[in-house]
Amino acid sequence: MKFTDGYWQLRPGVSVLRPGTVESVEPDERGFTVFAPSGQITGRGDTLNRPVVTVRFFSPAAGIVGVTIGHHSGGLPREPHFGLTTDDGFPVAVDITGITASLTTGELTARVALVDGWRVEFLHGDRLVTASTARSVGIVTDGEGRRYVHDRLALGVGETVYGLGERFGPFVKNGQTVDIWNADGGTASEQAYKNVPFYLSSAGYGVFVDHPEHVSFEVGSEVVAQTQFSVEGQSLTYYVIDGPTPKDVLRRYTALTGRPAKVPAWSYGLWLSTSFTTSYEEKTVTEFVDGMAERDLPLSVFHFDCFWMRQFHWVDFVWDPAMFPDPEGMLRRLHERDLKVCVWINPYIAQRSYLFEEGRQAGYLVRNPDGSVWQWDKWQAGMALVDFTNPDAVRWFTGKLKVLLDMGVDCFKTDFGERIPTDVVWHDGSDPQRMHNYYSYLYNKAVFELLETERGKGEAVLFARSATTGGQKFPVHWGGDCESTFVAMAESLRGGLSLAASGFGYWSHDIGGFEGTPDPAVFKRWIAFGLLSSHSRLHGSGSYRVPWAYDEEAVEVLRHFTRLKLSLMPYLAAAAQEAHRDGIPMIRPMVVEFPDDPATAQLDRQYMLGSDVLVAPVLSADGQVTYYVPAGTWTHLVTGAQVTGPAWVTEKHEFDSVPVLARPGAVIPFGARSDRPDYEWADGVQLRLYAPAPGQRQRVRIPAPGDGPGAEFDVSFRDGVATAELVAGTSSGYDCVVAGAEVVGR
Repeated sequence: MKFTDGYWQLRPGVSVLRPGTVESVEPDERGFTVFAPSGQITGRGDTLNRPVVTVRFFSPAAGIVGVTIGHHSGGLPREPHFGLTTDDGFPVAVDITGITASLTTGELTARVALVDGWRVEFLHGDRLVTASTARSVGIVTDGEGRRYVHDRLALGVGETVYGLGERFGPFVKNGQTVDIWNADGGTASEQAYKNVPFYLSSAGYGVFVDHPEHVSFEVGSEVVAQTQFSVEGQSLTYYVIDGPTPKDVLRRYTALTGRPAKVPAWSYGLWLSTSFTTSYEEKTVTEFVDGMAERDLPLSVFHFDCFWMRQFHWVDFVWDPAMFPDPEGMLRRLHERDLKVCVWINPYIAQRSYLFEEGRQAGYLVRNPDGSVWQWDKWQAGMALVDFTNPDAVRWFTGKLKVLLDMGVDCFKTDFGERIPTDVVWHDGSDPQRMHNYYSYLYNKAVFELLETERGKGEAVLFARSATTGGQKFPVHWGGDCESTFVAMAESLRGGLSLAASGFGYWSHDIGGFEGTPDPAVFKRWIAFGLLSSHSRLHGSGSYRVPWAYDEEAVEVLRHFTRLKLSLMPYLAAAAQEAHRDGIPMIRPMVVEFPDDPATAQLDRQYMLGSDVLVAPVLSADGQVTYYVPAGTWTHLVTGAQVTGPAWVTEKHEFDSVPVLARPGAVIPFGARSDRPDYEWADGVQLRLYAPAPGQRQRVRIPAPGDGPGAEFDVSFRDGVATAELVAGTSSGYDCVVAGAEVVGR
């Protein structure tokens, strides 16, 4: 939100209190509190009618400084809050002199000037990373009497900002106004399904604003040399998170807010959907599954979208008897074909659903202030909203889902959860503004924890659309409703890269796009992009997404890239383990992996899949693509051709090809199978070295698809020969080669 009219003036009706000087500092065990009147205090008379801004500095974990700015502190507590994992067992150093007060945690220091006006510096060691200066802090009153608090942190020359959730506009957020407010707005606007009040800076730090309600960011868009963030109310809490690398920031941020859960091995395979408004019954489903098998297209999951239930009944979790008269038998038959089953759900209860009256009488639905059930007609006629702040409502809702699990369903697509009203009353008294975004967290948490209980940890997986901070704990998330065009394909990628920069470890999108029917060129290009993402789903709105509906070449393209992904499972599993263990996403913006290469700062049409594989989706019908490779010799995984960087490369690719290159010196493990994702990844693995350096030696770890030990290899390259030694775990056989055209397509 903007409060100023240019640099010198405030907007009409706006008044601002700012800290003018530091009157005193009070230390505590974990930090200190600064009392800063709004003007100079030269005598006792100056203390009268003088507002004071109170700012506390503290550290919730090593390398993180928390800042709480407050004015009047007598307000009632407001729930909910983000659940943060803090650590008081590390040392902090507080140093107060006559000139400065400083708090040091790890290598990060917050240093407050005690003389000559307001200034707070955040330093990594001796290096200044950002600062809050004289006009940064504001306690604002607008023309309607509403109160806001803001701070502004300095942007250095050339500094770029990323993240703030899933955002489909420019990947670099400089110059943008970003409102953290979940919305069902598609992928072609400034709205987003997944809003996260966290940004990642190229200067080696991150900022997390600890407010689940509406947070407004002005990233160099109100004051061009500062990022401003503001919330309504009388206090603002944020955290400066130390690097120095983007990965270090993400590790600390996800340790604070939650790491992605481990997802089952089968979920990395190909998912096929009925699509949304298409006509389908068991016969249709069987024809699709048969068609995939007849064309030798590996399939892992079949998804039933909304109309598995009767129209106007969403959700009642009852199979449409006209279309699916024998759901238990159908699910059994799909399982006999070694398929997992996903079904669509949402947290909305249509008035026609039998659950509406059941939920109304029990008090499980969100209510208006007068006690009536909140309802509207958007999406489903007379729909109401499940109140996930009520533990009994959670048990009621998940109990209905358990019936489906007992029937044979394996996982859920948790759609919607963004259009949450703010003029309602919640069971636990939560503030409606704070619940708008936070609802997505409670919704996905309830379903994910049910799956963990019923299927076991490591076997739970969602296909979720809405999220906020902490939602990364309940994977997987997909990019929402995009159009079926090359432009929308690029939008989706920008959304995924921004989400990755916000701490989300896994990500997917609708292959071919959702709205409309893609032409064959778009569909085939999107196949490569989709299969080189962490999770891969064929899904659309009004038309089927089976490849033979487009042309026979689409079948060949899908087979090629599905088998490529499945053969890469030992590598992808290691990247997924890093996401689960350290919070480093599987799909990574180039700047996260190469922060010291200035050419990567703006790159949003390519990405790293794990640490060692570069992917540049083809976003044109003619197959021409331009991408950037950092320094060293990069090798095409499929052809063995090499490219030396740093360089911009322009190539033309047929539909069965895409730039997918191994990093110089990388060891990429290829599995022995390409027909399914959940095999023993270390058995028969081939360890391929790409452009190795003489004398290179490194440890390669391959997880097991379940809870087994996996395998660890010492890989070395000497005198032109690559060798590997199994040093831990088990493998029924392995070999090691220097990659080239002769080993491609094993």
